[in-house]
Amino acid sequence: MTATDPSLTALAQSWCALSLLHGRIEAHIERALQARHDLSAREYSLLDVLSRQHDGEGGHLQMKQVADAVVLSQSATTRLVTRLEDRGLLERYLCPTDRRGIYTNVTDAGLKLLEEARPTNDAALREALDEAAKSPELAPLVRVVEDLKVPATA
Repeated sequence: MTATDPSLTALAQSWCALSLLHGRIEAHIERALQARHDLSAREYSLLDVLSRQHDGEGGHLQMKQVADAVVLSQSATTRLVTRLEDRGLLERYLCPTDRRGIYTNVTDAGLKLLEEARPTNDAALREALDEAAKSPELAPLVRVVEDLKVPATA
């Protein structure tokens, strides 16, 4: 295969379309969350991920797991946690069984903001997908996203 191989060119074009769809959706959600809730899309995602933790075996996520879930580096995730902690939306505490471990939980204020922001996030996602579906190169990707059967996490 060479750099001008048609299959590679098609693959690159498909990747560009997927990247474009992601960028448009993220930008639309970002604008809506910032305007209505003073919350970035990453902040919303972090609150959402952490709100799904629970007490019990495997219930609390390690920072690496949180970073993977919000698609950030561990250092960027730590900075994001600190920002939300400074706003009173998250709190950290030592793991009761391993004093080296630090847990991060969503505060009541964080849960309230997340609950208020969820409809905005969901509506912005729907709007962005509907707009993207009008584009011939993005419409097939929108259908794939809409048809995915990803199990809900609780």
